[in-house]
Amino acid sequence: MKHHLFWPLVVLALLLLFNLLYDPSFFAIKVRDGNLYGSLIDILNFGAPLMLVSIGMTLVIATKGIDLSVGSIVAITGAMACLTISRGEDQSALGLVLMAVGLSLALAVALGLWNGFLVAGAGIQPIIATLILMVAGRGVAQLITGGQIITISSDKYKYIGAGGLFTLPFSIFIVFVVFAVAMLLTRKTAIGLFIESVGNKPVASRLSGIRSSAVTIAVYLFCGLCAGIAGLILSGNVSSADGNNAGLWYELDAILAVVIGGTSLNGGRFYLGGTVIGALIIQTLTTTIYLTGVPPEITLVVKAFVVLLVCLVQSESFRKSLVYRFKTRRYPAEKEVKHHA
Repeated sequence: MKHHLFWPLVVLALLLLFNLLYDPSFFAIKVRDGNLYGSLIDILNFGAPLMLVSIGMTLVIATKGIDLSVGSIVAITGAMACLTISRGEDQSALGLVLMAVGLSLALAVALGLWNGFLVAGAGIQPIIATLILMVAGRGVAQLITGGQIITISSDKYKYIGAGGLFTLPFSIFIVFVVFAVAMLLTRKTAIGLFIESVGNKPVASRLSGIRSSAVTIAVYLFCGLCAGIAGLILSGNVSSADGNNAGLWYELDAILAVVIGGTSLNGGRFYLGGTVIGALIIQTLTTTIYLTGVPPEITLVVKAFVVLLVCLVQSESFRKSLVYRFKTRRYPAEKEVKHHA
């Protein structure tokens, strides 16, 4: 029970059990056109963009930072990719799609680098530095799309978000590769220790020889790249780009996923595996809300309430306070029974 993954896994299991009891066919998986389909597959597929954004957000939060611009980066990269493809003569041409993907990811890296420069170079507080791009970036996305929804017809680009590989959605493999790279760099090299050191004691880490500014810039750059890949998956899944709604509130869901996964907002030690589980919890909760027919006007309220319960259950201090109150109420009752006896 003391393991950091215990409570997130328990909550995820309870959500899945509730869905199974509500709809016995929830776990049913069918094979159609060589690909697997079902509610569980949909959770993995639709949750892929959030998992990517959350992985990048984990490393940023580990340095005691925050990135509120990931939703805007998602919208910008999707808009840039769709705009580039829409201007081509043959939208399904592989060269055109690769150019659109490369241009969009380069833009996402540049935006992440901009955030890192404002935080590490200019010394601006992370919440303010990224808030600038959060507001301006949404406007940039709408400028790219001209305030309209750009629709494309490219099978190769659609494959990024809606394609299948080995019977599973292709987006799952993208998440797996990004997650594996992040785990390899942070757990098999000294980079992870550098990140945790900067998050715990930035001054001490700098005095010990760690280039804290370079580490900070690197994590914001990686977070921007993750958001850019998520933008490609989202826009590819629907073959369109919406600068106004794409990636909306993703930054808040990503922060919640990181916190649910056990990473502290105070920086330091981080858990990428817990973050992925946290993202799955949020996506499963969203699926549950739609499945049970909760009215759209109170969906966000229900979602916030459940997430609050998850965080409280996961909080060790909250559980200890409940145990303490239970004992203080129980012992006087036992003394009174003994006195009467």
